[in-house]
Amino acid sequence: MSETAATSAYTLLPDGRLLGSGLTRGPWDPGHQHAGPPTALVCRAIEQAAAPQGLTHLARLTGNLLRPVPVGEVRVELQTDYVGRNAAHYSARLLAQDKELARFTALVQREVEQPVPPGTPGHPLPSAPRTPQDSVLITMPFAGKQQSYADLVENRLAAGRFFNGPACVWFRLQHPLVQGEEPSPYQRVAIAADSGNGISAALDFKTHSFVNCDLTINLLRRPVGEWICLDARTALGGNGCGLAQSALYDEAGLIGHATQSLAVRARA
Repeated sequence: MSETAATSAYTLLPDGRLLGSGLTRGPWDPGHQHAGPPTALVCRAIEQAAAPQGLTHLARLTGNLLRPVPVGEVRVELQTDYVGRNAAHYSARLLAQDKELARFTALVQREVEQPVPPGTPGHPLPSAPRTPQDSVLITMPFAGKQQSYADLVENRLAAGRFFNGPACVWFRLQHPLVQGEEPSPYQRVAIAADSGNGISAALDFKTHSFVNCDLTINLLRRPVGEWICLDARTALGGNGCGLAQSALYDEAGLIGHATQSLAVRARA
């Protein structure tokens, strides 16, 4: 798949590996993937393993990001840790070039019809400040001549300032995650959720890096629709560490939260 012709983030190879295109390229290094697409690949593998058990709600996904993911071939190794009546636990590894790049754990739950009683405190849940249709179309600042994650997603600004402090931003996939497949709602969340530290950047990309070392996504229900919103803010500890926190929404309202631990460094 050439970079100029890429129409999906990944192509599935006959041996089960996945070939990443330029659409996976992140902002920190032109040879490295944004962590969102490979996290969504792990999500995909977990969903495929859990569905035959009747477990369909991905309630939590945690990734420990060990090494940069190169733009190229990757594979996912999945292990079932426990399957019960109402929940299952899975662990996974992301590998490339014979190296382990990330480790994941996940909780998948069984869904049942259980309406929220009228008058329940804190309900109905909040919504994003603006719909995607009422938000401003924007482009990520690292978009350029090379294909990248900025071309994989469409963004609309609902509140705040893009890549300059707290921001509320809608995400929609412009290309499939895997060629020939319709991405699941959970995969759409995974692709977007890793961008919280970028869209709410408290420091200038030109003077600092603030790469996340992990990602945890907690979801209270199945997302609906194509659009996922991150209401994100970054907090800095003054010790080379930080935390990005994102409230996650779809067009129906709050769906969960995501957090990222940051390594903050001044550029040479």
